[in-house]
Amino acid sequence: MSISPLRNVPTHVAIIMDGNGRWANARGLPRTMGHRKGVEAVREAVRTAGELGIRYLTLFAFSSENWTRPEDEISDLMGLLKAFIRRDLADLHRQNVRIRVIGDKTNLRSDILPLLLEAEDTTRNNTGITLVIAFNYGARDELARAVRSLAMDVKEGLLQPDQITPERIAGRLDTAGIPDPDLVLRTSGEERLSNFLLWQSAYSELLFVPELWPDFNRDSFLAALDRYAARERRFGGLSKQPATLAVGS
Repeated sequence: MSISPLRNVPTHVAIIMDGNGRWANARGLPRTMGHRKGVEAVREAVRTAGELGIRYLTLFAFSSENWTRPEDEISDLMGLLKAFIRRDLADLHRQNVRIRVIGDKTNLRSDILPLLLEAEDTTRNNTGITLVIAFNYGARDELARAVRSLAMDVKEGLLQPDQITPERIAGRLDTAGIPDPDLVLRTSGEERLSNFLLWQSAYSELLFVPELWPDFNRDSFLAALDRYAARERRFGGLSKQPATLAVGS
């Protein structure tokens, strides 16, 4: 499947990668196998996005709420993250991919934070697609941290309360400098944002697809982009399409 050359390719796609556990359960496999299969889907999504000219791909890798999962599952997820960075970082760097990590980096495990920082630093000057990894990320936490930062500026006399604008808030978010997502996509058929990019997705197109994340492949991605391209984005304005009069009106 290929996307029509006349269709608009989004600048920024954000994906909630959901369904690894259900994929494994449906096959009688441990949940960890679903996460491992999901890593393969990540590689294919990054390749596909880069080939299509998408400039930013944000992946919800691990939420701030995921720490409540069983310890053995968390350990396996951390192991997969470490393996992904160690194994794939060189390839991503050669592909001119820039990596950026969003989420609360304070108090992260000492075996995780240096790897995340290394991935960002190694690829900092790359000019291809930016792969944004949302790790230990929660949108409400992100907003709270941004507001606290602005409140400190007000307290220290660096900023007046009436100078707090949407633009200033956006500039204190983890995604500062990254355009808002044109498309937020969630796999597995669930239809909610789950505390993901709540501020940034104010005018994003939302798309919920039935495929479980390990089954989400290139054709799935292209089909989703075709559905996105068929939509008209109005950002609160009026439709540019000519109005159609009903019969008898």
